[in-house]
Amino acid sequence: MEVQLIELAKLVEGTICGDDHTVITGVRGIREAGPGDITFAASAQYRTFVQETKASAIVVSEELDFDVPDKPIVRVINPDRAFSAIVDYFAPNHYEPKIGVHPTAVVGKNVCLGKNVTIGALSIIEDCCKIGDGTVIHPQVFVGHHSVIGADCLVYPGVKIRERVTMGNRVIIHSNAVIGSDGFGFSTVKGVHHKIPQIGTVEIEDDVEIGSGATIDRARFDKTHIGKGTKIDNLVQIAHNAWIGERCQIVAQTGIAGSTHIGNHVVMAGQSGVVGHIEIGDNTVVAARAGITKNIPSDSCVAGFPAIPIERDRRQQISLRKLPELCKEIKFLRERIQELEQNAKDDRETS
Repeated sequence: MEVQLIELAKLVEGTICGDDHTVITGVRGIREAGPGDITFAASAQYRTFVQETKASAIVVSEELDFDVPDKPIVRVINPDRAFSAIVDYFAPNHYEPKIGVHPTAVVGKNVCLGKNVTIGALSIIEDCCKIGDGTVIHPQVFVGHHSVIGADCLVYPGVKIRERVTMGNRVIIHSNAVIGSDGFGFSTVKGVHHKIPQIGTVEIEDDVEIGSGATIDRARFDKTHIGKGTKIDNLVQIAHNAWIGERCQIVAQTGIAGSTHIGNHVVMAGQSGVVGHIEIGDNTVVAARAGITKNIPSDSCVAGFPAIPIERDRRQQISLRKLPELCKEIKFLRERIQELEQNAKDDRETS
């Protein structure tokens, strides 16, 4: 495929600095790009790569002052969104699911299927489920009885959706995620762990995306809730009765304990963890590997374990790096004090 740069600029509503008739034949990352490719630089951290790349054109934020005389630049408001649009232009998703129920799929009694639904090979839809218009269930998916899946959802192979789970519209669930497994609840009597029944459910609102291998446990009584537009990365664990607000980002290997309430627009970076029965306010950012052990107010940015305001944590980390030098200095001062004390003692004895 060949296209002039001016056409791509129109696609992403960008402004060209340089030759707008440059021919583009492909799209690649800034390190891998070669002649004919268009690439992008999302931040000032890419300045060196912008100077060195062999790409024929570069998409950058209109806020950046990159100047590359030998190749055209396309300035846009959001380079990530623009580059995604260009990728879709060059490599559109040609997958068109075969509408209908595969002969090897098992569909139970009283199942309500909307229009243009796809049920892939070897999938199992148990009794009394409801699946909305345009939803695609890939092969080898299990959907438990009385579950509801909204319209235009996409469920990839190997997903397990347990009984009585409710999902909104346009939800995406990646392979091997498990939704609605039992919460981790046990009562220990005389050293023996007795299982506590988990009779609640999971509620997932519209436009949620759940990564591969993620697990969301059902509530003990009521429901575990995932708010509208929230994005959950691979290998995330969300325990029973947790409440996740709208448009949050939960990054890989994060663990959220039971009955935790997380507000809207919260970002939890990789390997962060939250103890149960606490609240995290709206617009909070939790740094990677942070451990939340108490309530966090809205608009906070925390790091460390236990988590504290990130600037305070940074000062602590700087101090920790100085410990070897501080130890040497303390040792020197201790020896100097001992020397002075001995000199003072000697002076008293000779006087």
